Amino acid sequence: MSTEDFGLPRLWLLRHGETEWSKSGQYTGLTDLPLTSEGENQARAAKGTLDGVDFGLVLTSPLQRARRTAELAGFPDAELEPNAVEWDYGDYEGVRSADVRRKNPSYLIWKDGVPNGETLDEVGARADLIVQRVLHSGVENALLVAHGHFCRILTARWLGMVPVEGRHFILGTAKVCRLGWDKKTPAVEAWGL
Repeated sequence: MSTEDFGLPRLWLLRHGETEWSKSGQYTGLTDLPLTSEGENQARAAKGTLDGVDFGLVLTSPLQRARRTAELAGFPDAELEPNAVEWDYGDYEGVRSADVRRKNPSYLIWKDGVPNGETLDEVGARADLIVQRVLHSGVENALLVAHGHFCRILTARWLGMVPVEGRHFILGTAKVCRLGWDKKTPAVEAWGL
């Protein structure tokens, strides 16, 4: 039995390729960084994972690292989706999480958040808008090219979990995931391809 039997769409996620800050472990929210040459190679490699899938809807974060990943993965005409930008890290933008933990050893972004940035619930609300858009799109397969934390939070929301549960879904650069269904129950069908 496939999702077609129920008319339910699959949502494929592609995290952008490597940037200098993702490589160094710096929080990269709204800073508009380009891909590294390795990030471009990663994006090209992701194309092989997505080849052969007929996407009725292709969305990308407007940030250049996601747009370029979409282009190199074979989707130069992806529609810009402003709600798909990364978590606004506020005062921690450009800061390495290891440096934050040096000052506060118990710090975890998932429980402590970020000063003067978005809350988890605010990011989750943006993710919900995309989930609803896909669920009502009428397509069999949709693709979203976006960012690490955002994709993890969106996955939690797809599954009906609170945003903090995104902490359980580690996602490397330029990795592909497929969100779908177990009958009519939201499920992760594939992760980190």
